[in-house]
Amino acid sequence: MTPRHIESTAFIDASPGDVFAFIDDHARFSSHMSESSWMMGGGRMVVELDEAKGQEVGSHIRLGGRVFGVSLYLDEVVTRREPPTNKVWETVGAPRLLVVGAYSMGVQITAEQSGSRLRVFIDYQLPDGPVTYWLGRLFGGLYARWCVDQMLTGVVKQVVPHAAAA
Repeated sequence: MTPRHIESTAFIDASPGDVFAFIDDHARFSSHMSESSWMMGGGRMVVELDEAKGQEVGSHIRLGGRVFGVSLYLDEVVTRREPPTNKVWETVGAPRLLVVGAYSMGVQITAEQSGSRLRVFIDYQLPDGPVTYWLGRLFGGLYARWCVDQMLTGVVKQVVPHAAAA
């Protein structure tokens, strides 16, 4: 099956190094998963990092929790890390998710005259189960777009105030 692709870009009024430093702290970068929201069905996920804290190729990032009352789990591994311009991670094993299946996600940061251009993307499969496959067809794109947009918004809100104070 061909992966589905969602991406968004934003200008960030901060250096590529400042942007990458925020993204490289995966607990902060994916904090939207740890907060209760309507998109998370009132649930939340807990981020667990290995000893390398998701900051080396081969490092693991695990998320687990409940969404819409269903227990979910995934294990990601960092597959590319080139500070301050690129980072990619992807699921390993069989993720237990509702509307997306296995995925690869990443960022690309490009220096611009007065800041950085941040691109966040996800390439995802639909889930395998008969019910989750149809949930994925209905809601997978909406969820993937929300996730990408939440990551961009988090960088804009968190990095720019810190960069201005530095």
